[in-house]
Amino acid sequence: MRDVMNFLQRHLSNTICDEAHFWLNGYVNKQNCRIWSEANPQVYIETPLHPEKLTVWCALCAGGIIGPYFFKNDEGRNVTVDGDRYRAMITNIFIPELNNHDVQELWFQQDGATCNTARATINLLKDTFGDRLISRFGSVNWPPRSCDLTPLDYFL
Repeated sequence: MRDVMNFLQRHLSNTICDEAHFWLNGYVNKQNCRIWSEANPQVYIETPLHPEKLTVWCALCAGGIIGPYFFKNDEGRNVTVDGDRYRAMITNIFIPELNNHDVQELWFQQDGATCNTARATINLLKDTFGDRLISRFGSVNWPPRSCDLTPLDYFL
């Protein structure tokens, strides 16, 4: 029982972060959503090459959910997430929210998206979390293709 409690305490101090894309034309990401049928419906749906989408980010930890954060520009238009926008969100939204949590104990976990692993982003996260960073180029490498480590893919 003690081993189970230690395991839970260690893993409940993780902050798991991820983003999800919502296409505004009805497109569904086939990587996260599967539809099974007895027969092939032979349906073709034309979609624009670059449909408008909304990117939403949030963090999940034992203390609750931080976010959601919607990536928009100053005019309120949806924007793609690059390193500068991701760092601005981490600096202006996420880190201030951490005042409600014991940052000395939290681990920060993110996937290997380019904006997440830009050198300036990793430096910012290392300044905040020290060696408690689970990420590509972090103290602990993010295991590739690790569906069990991305619960927000299914709940965001």
